[in-house]
Amino acid sequence: MPTPGEKKALIFLSAVFLTGSTVRVAKAINGHDTSTNESKAAIERQIEAVDSVRKHGKAKSKKGRKPKPDPAIAPAIIDLDIATADQIETLRGIGPGLAKRIVADRDSLGPFGSLDELMRVKGVGPKLAAKIDSSVTFSLLPRPHSTETSRSPPSSKRRRKPRRGESEN
Repeated sequence: MPTPGEKKALIFLSAVFLTGSTVRVAKAINGHDTSTNESKAAIERQIEAVDSVRKHGKAKSKKGRKPKPDPAIAPAIIDLDIATADQIETLRGIGPGLAKRIVADRDSLGPFGSLDELMRVKGVGPKLAAKIDSSVTFSLLPRPHSTETSRSPPSSKRRRKPRRGESEN
């Protein structure tokens, strides 16, 4: 048997559900269309893409083998010194998180200038750099190392904390 608090909660949830259903039915009856032309065009492009795949049939790939990329479609060359995160995300092997890290690193430490400097970003290693090498370019000069801000204190000698039982001399 539900408690009085549970009864009130059930009544409230039922009222919210009925109100939402009533609004949806009213919009459907009135023909209220909330979609924009841009979203309609995006849906049409997706439908065309699905239809073209169905028309040509899926490429059967054997287990462990990747299908070969279409040589007719050449990827655009992206300038990593000025590209946005969305543009960087179009590169093979780079997802949204890594693209944001690349842009954040470039904004804080300056342009890359080369693949070697790009590898300072966490998640970009030699394999990924080799994979995207033919798809990227660098138009700006990297910031000289002497002007980079370091995370260590300015003095070259670091003082260590004395261990238990040692004097501070």
